[in-house]
This record gives sequence, structure tokens and C-alpha cells, in this order.
Amino acid sequence: MSHTDPARTEQIRANIRAARARIEEACEKAGRDPSEVSLIGVTKTYPAGDVRILASLGVTDVGENRDQEAAPKAAETADLALTWHFVGQLQTNKARSVASYADVVHSVDRAKLARALGDRAAAAGRRPTCLVQVNLDTDSEAGVIGPRGGVDPGDVVGLAERIAEHEALTLGGVMAVAPRDGDPDAAFARLQEVAGVVRDHYPRATMISAGMSGDLEAAIGRGATHLRLGTALLGSRGPIVG
Repeated sequence: MSHTDPARTEQIRANIRAARARIEEACEKAGRDPSEVSLIGVTKTYPAGDVRILASLGVTDVGENRDQEAAPKAAETADLALTWHFVGQLQTNKARSVASYADVVHSVDRAKLARALGDRAAAAGRRPTCLVQVNLDTDSEAGVIGPRGGVDPGDVVGLAERIAEHEALTLGGVMAVAPRDGDPDAAFARLQEVAGVVRDHYPRATMISAGMSGDLEAAIGRGATHLRLGTALLGSRGPIVG
């Protein structure tokens, strides 16, 4: 068991409190119950010690966006009861590794990847939940993956079907990253619409993974059920100057 730094613990505790206050305020404005919104601590570039601190403070959903960082961190914290979320763009050749530890894969954006994850999960006796990543760029095209991953909204139901039909995968819902330019509210409104279409076909696929540290209010206003927070919980990335 590695020793955790008390000052770092206090800093993260204060950050979690501030993030939860923002979530509660946004839920109140949207007429939603804060218990409908789950917080995922995205720990990329942060050490496994921070994962332990998050868990000790009640944040047991943790996310990573690169397998080479996620796999060793998951192994190092295997003694904790965590739910691991893989949230980054994923190459098919990483499917075996990711399927071995990820409980939820947010970034499924092509049938080939869904099949690879399902086959690898089946071989490992696991059953991850998968979300269809939606490209919210206004100029997205059918059949074309967006620059940061994601399928055109028109391709979502077809991909959802590929996930749902694989015996080792559970279809959870949809995920998106707001475009860098433009109004996150308008982007998340598009996602909410797509999520509704998926739910019409698959009523249990209720997850909407949207919203990061800078745009969580807009995401909550548009029905997000899972927020992916890195900076808001762990501080700005970069060297920590003591």
C-alpha cells in the first residue's frame, strides 16, 4: 500500500466538493436529481496514488484515455473496488489489453472495434459495457470517423446493433466530446437526440457520457448521466510545483 500525501488528499477533497457543488447547481437549474449524474475521475497523466486518493474520497469510477497508461495503473490499484472507464480513441490492436480491465468502453466508433473488444472480452470471461461514440462536429459525414473519434449521428443505431448483438458486450448508450469550437449546449442537444433514438431501439441503453471540466453544466442540461472530469478534480496537467 503506497503512502498518500495528506496535502494532496486535502486538495483533491476540496476539488471534489467544488465539482459536486457545480453539478448540484446545474441539476437544480435543469430540474434533475444529482443522483442521476455519475462522476468519473479521469486520471490521465496522474499517478496511481491519485487514483487511491479519489477512491478513498468516494470516487470509484476512474477513466483513462490511453491503454499504455491505463493498463499498469489498473494493475497497480487492483486491490481497490474500482470501475474502470476507457474514454479515449482506441486502436483495434489494443482491444485485448483494454478488454482485460475496462468495465466500460466509452469510445466505440466502428464495427471492427466492437467485434475485437467482444471477442477479447469473451476469451477473458468478461462482459464490458460499450458506448457508441458520436461525432458532434456539424460537418460530420456518414461512414466517416471524426478527427477525435466518433461516428456520424446517422450511423449510431447501426453500430449500436453490432454491440448489442455480441454476446460478450452490453450496450450502455452513447458518448461524445463537444467540438472545440461552437456552443457545447447545441452539440449536447444533438447528442441527447441521438441518445433518444438509441433508447427507442434499446430501452436499457440509458447512459449519456458527455461533459468535461469546462462544459459539465451544458451536458447536465442536456441529459448527461456520466461526466468525465480530470482538471476539475486533479488540477491542471503539468508539473506540480510544491
